[in-house]
Order: sequence, then structure tokens, then C-alpha cells
Amino acid sequence: MRSVWNGSISFGLVSIPIKLFSGSEERALDLDMLDCHDGQRIRYKRVNEKTGKEVEWKDIVKGYKKDEEYIILEKEDFANANMKKSKTIDIEQFVMADEVADVLFKKPYFIKPQKDGGKAYALLRNALKKTEKLGVATFVMRQKEHLSLIGVYEDALVLHIIRFEDEIRNTAELELPKTKVAKKELDMAVSLIDQYTEEFDFSKFKDVYNEQLLKIIEAKASGKIAKPKKFEAKPTQAKDLMAQLKASLEKRKKAS
Repeated sequence: MRSVWNGSISFGLVSIPIKLFSGSEERALDLDMLDCHDGQRIRYKRVNEKTGKEVEWKDIVKGYKKDEEYIILEKEDFANANMKKSKTIDIEQFVMADEVADVLFKKPYFIKPQKDGGKAYALLRNALKKTEKLGVATFVMRQKEHLSLIGVYEDALVLHIIRFEDEIRNTAELELPKTKVAKKELDMAVSLIDQYTEEFDFSKFKDVYNEQLLKIIEAKASGKIAKPKKFEAKPTQAKDLMAQLKASLEKRKKAS
């Protein structure tokens, strides 16, 4: 694996030299965009808006528009904006793991100690395991400040990029219905949840969509295209809710 960020983690006066590695990867099929008329591949070009000429990557810089003019930013400007945060993941506090809402999580990164950081790395990992807590930290990567949580996954420290408060939209915008639920219905739903509750097994869940899409691609290539079964999800009406809950419980009991 190739590291995406090098620097250090600090908590208190303890500093651990580390490297960050992406902890997840995309599994989508590699699909190209084509012109529907002749099947030729579509290419994108970086074009100068004024001249219409293509610009090479090496000649492209970033700029901020201010009063109708652009202020050009060099690589060192991004680092100089906060030298410490560009090089240090500074743990500012610790929280209980169950205090963090799942909606905040964005992307995991595995943390590996660099030379001479092994013991301090093990110390932080073991302490987080024992206390069941997460470290809250901020740092800069790819010219952007990130809020993050540091925890443990298997035997590795893992850093979760999470969202800042102002990145979460207000649920009031959804205009959710204020529908009342009867106690009998709620009790039945809780029973159904209890019936389906079991220890989480990561290995049970597989991404099957890509496999199925690949089968369609192979079928199209061979000219043997099967007609797919139609599926339509029908909403459960309020008057049918209890009956469907009872039927769900019976189905689960038989399956067990």
C-alpha cells in the first residue's frame, strides 16, 4: 500500500511519527463514457477559457477569486496556512465511542508507525482499546482541514475522517410527517427488531451488484440477453401495518 500522508500523531506531550494509508477502496466496475452514435470514447480536456487551447497539468495552478481578479496560490502557501496541522494530527480530547453519530463518518485511514514510533503507537492503541474511547483530532491533508476520530480496528490504529457540524444539513428541511404510532404497533416492531438482532458478522455481507452487472455485460457481449424480473416496492398502508408486522414475526420464527 502507498501512504497518502506522512507526519505524526500527538497526544499530550507524546508524539508518534506515522503514515496514513487509505483503509477502503472502491469496488465499482471501470466503465468508460462513450458517444452513443459511434461508441467512441469521450475524452476530457483542460482548456483555457480565453484561448480555447489545452493546458498541461504542469502549467495548472490554483487561485482564489477576489474582486474580479484571481490570487494565485503556490504549494507552499497551503502548507504555510497552518504548518503544524499540515504535519501533525493533534488529539485535542477523547470521547466515548458510542457518543458519536454514524452520520458524521466519511472515510477510514489505517495508521502505521514510522521508525522509532512503535512503542508509543502500541501504547496509544492499547489505551484506546482499554478505555473504549476515541481521540478527537484535526489536521490538514490535500489542502483541506479535516476533523477526525482515532480509534482501533483489529490491531491497527485507524483514523476516521468525520464531518464538521456545519457540513451536516438540518433535518428540519425534510418536513417529516408527525404521525402518531400506537403502542401495540411499537411493541410489535420492537419484537421484530429483537428477532432480527444477532452479533454482527462482517463476512456475511458481500457486494453482489458488481457481479450481477458483470453478468449482464457478458450476456450482452454474447448476444444472449435474458429478460429481468420486474421488482416494485409497495408501501405498507397504515391499516395493514399490524398484519404485516405479525407476518414478519412468523416468517422470522420459521426461518430460525
